[in-house]
Amino acid sequence: MTLDRSLALAAIESHAHAVAVTAPRSWGAPIEGCPGWSAEDVVRHLCDVHWFWERIVADRLDAPPEGGHPATPGLDRLAGHFEEGAARLVATLAAADPDASVWTWAPAQRDVAFVTRHQVQEMAVHHFDVASALGEPWSMSPPVAADAIEEFLTFSVSSPLDPADPPRPPLGGRLGLVARDADAAWTVVDAGGGTVTWSRGVDGPSDALEADAARLLLWLYGRVEVDGDETARGLGTRLRALAFTD
Repeated sequence: MTLDRSLALAAIESHAHAVAVTAPRSWGAPIEGCPGWSAEDVVRHLCDVHWFWERIVADRLDAPPEGGHPATPGLDRLAGHFEEGAARLVATLAAADPDASVWTWAPAQRDVAFVTRHQVQEMAVHHFDVASALGEPWSMSPPVAADAIEEFLTFSVSSPLDPADPPRPPLGGRLGLVARDADAAWTVVDAGGGTVTWSRGVDGPSDALEADAARLLLWLYGRVEVDGDETARGLGTRLRALAFTD
């Protein structure tokens, strides 16, 4: 399940626009998912993120850009500056060959396709942060969220191909994740040494957590909780402790 590129780019653009509209209503609103940050901090962070990846893809860099990130403007111009940066990133990703080699933080995939896919959840989760802080609605398309879950399980959790260093406590079991609105499910299995592997579907005797795909993604990022029995919740806590991304 790899999301069509046009859907991924549309998701980045739509979530960015929503942030640009919502954040200025209360720049100082505290962000629960990013302790110590305000809505302003989230937007400035995303300005840096968009500049960083746009430079990497535009220049086909094989290492992170050198030098500091450009300064962001004052609050009177911040929302517009942010949305312009998001639009540049989307345009650069759209024009690039998805298979073109570029630097990424994921040892298993260093190409433009990785950047595009990961920026969907970067933008969507931070949109949730801002929206929830200001009491605004948030949603994410089920197929887009389901693809983001697979991407997270592949690249953002300690695995045999990319183990956490130092090692972390093991999963200690099998955990099923069921996205009720996306006709998708995954089984995450302890692979030894504080790593896990996953497969599609929930097969065999697996404890499971079930929710809509968007909520499962937010759960992986530690933004919300999902229902499950005590065993499944315990496995879920250990899985999140094996994650690199918050």
